[in-house]
Amino acid sequence: MTEIGNQADVPFKERYIDLHLHLDGALTVGVARKLADLQNIPLPADDESLEKLLTVQPDCADLNEFLARFLLPISLLQTPEALSEAVRLVSDEVKDQGVVYAELRFAPQSHTLGGMTQEDAVLAALNGLKKTELKANLILCCMRGVGNEAQNLETVELARKYLVEDGGVVAVDLAGAEALFPTADYKKLFEKVREYGIPFTFHAGEADGPESVRQAVEFGAGRIGHGVTIFQDPEVVRLVKDRGIVLEMCPTSNRQTHAVPDMADYPFMSYLGAGLKVTLNTDDPAIEGTTLADEYRYMERTFGLTAAQEKVLLANAIDAAFTTDAVKARLREMLL
Repeated sequence: MTEIGNQADVPFKERYIDLHLHLDGALTVGVARKLADLQNIPLPADDESLEKLLTVQPDCADLNEFLARFLLPISLLQTPEALSEAVRLVSDEVKDQGVVYAELRFAPQSHTLGGMTQEDAVLAALNGLKKTELKANLILCCMRGVGNEAQNLETVELARKYLVEDGGVVAVDLAGAEALFPTADYKKLFEKVREYGIPFTFHAGEADGPESVRQAVEFGAGRIGHGVTIFQDPEVVRLVKDRGIVLEMCPTSNRQTHAVPDMADYPFMSYLGAGLKVTLNTDDPAIEGTTLADEYRYMERTFGLTAAQEKVLLANAIDAAFTTDAVKARLREMLL
């Protein structure tokens, strides 16, 4: 993995940080074809047909349509070689789009369908990270669900085993169907995470209400993925602000999954104006048909996001990044 600073050809305004980027949601047509060729997996011959399998339409009907787009990417990420190459290809692709630092997240338990163990998956991802030209780190996702308690605990143990300050596994996350599997159910799991001293972020306040965010914060989460519902409870808004909790917000994702029924009510700008530590991210860029540059332009066009506010977002992202003070200092020199 190269050091920060080899993107001098990228215009200053087009340099970004992505803290919320799912690997399986980032397989573009080009990446998918390379992974399929590596494994002799047949794909549609024309790119338009393949794109329909990977990317939702801008007017995505519902969450089920969105989630269906994960089926093909997950099927392409079931060997060590493919997972390693995916980390490299996705990282290099977002670097070419102006991202100078990213944290890629994935659930090791989702990559065991072809015989890999969770540890195999982690090692494969670490191998891919060594080959990328992007400054990046990995977040291991535990998953909401039924009957996977042992798998989640294994993910936490692997995070403990491979945890570093930079250049590898730097944190854990909880992802999955928030409305079906409440945050409160994962208290013991994240007590273990805290016991091990593993930094963590937490998907909350996306498909469930502000109480989900309150619980995640009380568990010790320093960052919240999405958090779009916290405005419904002023006490939770105050809690998030007072604790300095960072919100990883992803507008195109929130629009397409209907986490926010009407984007006229999207709380991003009100959160920012209230002094909450907001960041701007992609979530699942290939599924959404977006890039982080697109997200910034969307916020400028739709909500009037200013250049000064963009600097605030970048400063928040630098402060919240799961990396070393030295890397953060270099990012500040580059971006602020």
